[in-house]
Amino acid sequence: MSTTELDYWIVLFFALGAVSLYYARLQPFPEFGNRFGWLSIAIGLIFLISRNAPRETAIIAPTVTAAAFGGLAVMYGVRHMVVTQQDVLVAPFGGILLCVGTVSLMAESWDDMNSTYQLISFVTASVVVMLEIYLSFRGLVVGVQGITWSKSGLRQVSRGLLKGPRGAISHFERSWDMNDQWLNAMSHAALTLIHKHLHNQSAEKEHLAELEAIGGWGAVDNAWIETIESGLAKLKTPMRVEEE
Repeated sequence: MSTTELDYWIVLFFALGAVSLYYARLQPFPEFGNRFGWLSIAIGLIFLISRNAPRETAIIAPTVTAAAFGGLAVMYGVRHMVVTQQDVLVAPFGGILLCVGTVSLMAESWDDMNSTYQLISFVTASVVVMLEIYLSFRGLVVGVQGITWSKSGLRQVSRGLLKGPRGAISHFERSWDMNDQWLNAMSHAALTLIHKHLHNQSAEKEHLAELEAIGGWGAVDNAWIETIESGLAKLKTPMRVEEE
């Protein structure tokens, strides 16, 4: 493989890694995007080192790496997008590598294929591209669900991180859903308890009024209330803040 072609792959891995690290900062669970970003950059560094090696890098090495790494990232990302509902970045970003790697593999051997294999390759590439379009829409357009912010808000309470852009208050303030009033009730209940813990009476009354408007404390599971209260009771100080 020529150094120019290898440079394109290096730029792709670095670019995806950098973008993933940037957007991970805006996610309720940033660790997933961070892992993908650093792994992508690490792969780019490996190919950057191999660029100056005495022996040329095999022509299919970055292509196969992109397809394999992208495929694994898609499976990992879809699980956390659909099942755990904790991440929306890894699947679409991994899909980009899967698309580019798969199409490149097929393009390199296209001239050696007969018409049957060319048809199979075309259908396969079309399916992979349509999958990436869906993952991009589901992850990057629809974005983070309210339930995800609620889960991360609960985790921040257990960590003692209440204020700031990464604090529990900020997370619960994003965990709304127009179609699921039970989620809104849980968020208002959590915010009421947190502001009570922080002795912020005006904010406490505000969220308590919103909670009463959608059913009051009776609309919230007792286990949720007990979990929030238990987390707050363990805090040594109510004023811990996590900086952005």
